[in-house]
Amino acid sequence: MWQMIGVLAELERSLISERTRAGVKAAQLRGVKFGCKPKLTPQQIAHARKLIDQSEDQQKVATLFKVGRKTITGRLQRFMLPRPRSQCMER
Repeated sequence: MWQMIGVLAELERSLISERTRAGVKAAQLRGVKFGCKPKLTPQQIAHARKLIDQSEDQQKVATLFKVGRKTITGRLQRFMLPRPRSQCMER
């Protein structure tokens, strides 16, 4: 009896997972973006780069855009610096 209930529970769980995956895939095809919204626009990143190139302190730039210093550092590295050649080939 308990074994049969376990089998049914496992089946239901796999059906839920399958429906969830199908829903996510359908949403992606419709163009839905998942995850957090970007904290900085490309224009803000370019402005931050210009300020930092003019010897402005990263913490002051971060305060100006109301984000953390690590956000500024990460975005500048991610969007403004070219990736090494080996990483470009892997993707």
